[in-house]
Amino acid sequence: MSSKPSLREIEESEKKPLWQRLGWLAMIWVGSVGALFIVASLMRMFMNAAGLTTH
Repeated sequence: MSSKPSLREIEESEKKPLWQRLGWLAMIWVGSVGALFIVASLMRMFMNAAGLTTH
């Protein structure tokens, strides 16, 4: 089980440089957009294979 982070851990994480914290944010965002793209592409591929097209 995970517990709440201690005050010391929070203070240590706030000491990291801004560019590093923004880098993590950007990596998480790119990863989530990429995962969404993959899922949407797979759904579109399966729908096309089933004969569901928009044309």
